[in-house]
Amino acid sequence: MFYTSGYESKNENSFLSSGGFFVKVAQPGLLESILPVFVLVLGLSYAGIVFGNGTVDGPAQMLLILSGTVASLLGLRLGIQWETLEDQILESLKNVLKPVLILLLIGSLIGVWIWSGIVPSMIVWGLKILHPSYFLITACLLSSVVSLITGSSWSTAGTVGVALMGIGTTLGIPPGISAGAIVSGAYFGDKLSPFSETTNLASSIAGTPLFTHIQHMLYTTIPAFLIALIAFVWIGLGDFSGSVSSQKTDEVIHLLESSFRIHPALLFPPVLTFVLIYFKIPAIPSILAGILSGIVSGIFLQHPDLSFQEAYRQILNAASKGNSMETGNTLTNALLSRGGMASMLPTVWLIFSAMFFAGAMEGAGFIQKITTAILRYATTDRSLLTGTILTSFAANLISSDQYLSILVPGKMFKKAYEERGLDPKNLSRALEDSGTMTSALVPWNTCGSFMAATLGVPVIVFLPYAFMNLSSPIISLICAWTGWTIRKKEPSV
Repeated sequence: MFYTSGYESKNENSFLSSGGFFVKVAQPGLLESILPVFVLVLGLSYAGIVFGNGTVDGPAQMLLILSGTVASLLGLRLGIQWETLEDQILESLKNVLKPVLILLLIGSLIGVWIWSGIVPSMIVWGLKILHPSYFLITACLLSSVVSLITGSSWSTAGTVGVALMGIGTTLGIPPGISAGAIVSGAYFGDKLSPFSETTNLASSIAGTPLFTHIQHMLYTTIPAFLIALIAFVWIGLGDFSGSVSSQKTDEVIHLLESSFRIHPALLFPPVLTFVLIYFKIPAIPSILAGILSGIVSGIFLQHPDLSFQEAYRQILNAASKGNSMETGNTLTNALLSRGGMASMLPTVWLIFSAMFFAGAMEGAGFIQKITTAILRYATTDRSLLTGTILTSFAANLISSDQYLSILVPGKMFKKAYEERGLDPKNLSRALEDSGTMTSALVPWNTCGSFMAATLGVPVIVFLPYAFMNLSSPIISLICAWTGWTIRKKEPSV
């Protein structure tokens, strides 16, 4: 949702009534607008040194609140009423309620699918088929296919992504690299799928026909994907490919097969979930169907001997608290002791803190000021495209929301593209190359926090290996600066 602050249309001599007094509202300066962002970046950088991977377990949340407080104080200093800031903060929180609910349901889905034997079955089959040398490219390709079919990077990560992480861990693949392969594949499919919400949003905001938009994205997306695949093939030939003996792998397979009934019918819940999403059934009922079918599969195929009371207890525990397994093997315990809504609560905390910061920034008019300043310097095709890409990335950092990183720059730059005679498909592609692809690389963004929580790997750990996401905006910048595939709008007949 594009929000216009209460004072945006007013000039510096405007007055607002507040509690019986007239308060002058001044327009924010650029340096003033950037200050809260500087505080956040500086604080997070130092927190990374002090806390390492534990930054997002509390310090990042407090720094987001602190930076949002700085933005609020600066807004009050400009004469913005606290009610205006508060309303925008609440609006920002409202915008993420659906993603948060999906996040909690994915936690339950993972917990139930482990309890019912679905994830263990997928891990066993993967271990029997895959070799460490080609695991990464297979993980990337499989994730891309599932995401292309479903149009959802989140559903891909929460289903096959979880199983692939288990397989990779057992094969001795560093978790950050496995997560990077899954994220790269998931976002390739999400970006090009006609079923993807972001793909449809970018094309509609720019005024580009959907399949024209997808076709134009191939020029930047295919090279980025090839770079990722080549990188994963090269990494797959590294020293770690033989770090886990076949004996250790066989031990994990034996423990899983002795702890769970491995049966092809357990594929029904994942297939059902993918089919529902493919036919554009909304995410929440699709995930609920996956949870319920997982429960039924677990009762009849995995735990038929449990009493009603014990089955009731185990199901609710798996869905809410996750699983705690003890198999006598540390690696297997780690694979199976996860899931549940409770595992997603730190991520919910991070998202809410990020929305406080984003709401304060937007309520004070700082986001608008920053994007307007960028537009002022976009006097050529090259600078306009560059500004679009950088603004979308900045929106992911500041607004912490993938949709806003497409929506806000799309609305602001659309007229400039029209005035310069640029085809709107250039705008829609730039929005996706940056807005969609970099969202998973920001730890406090809804997408980054989701991927970290679902795959069990901090963003900072998998970021260097998310080659698809890293190279896509770079290739888009190269196109902008060289003019390759940048199209002018055809004159109307």
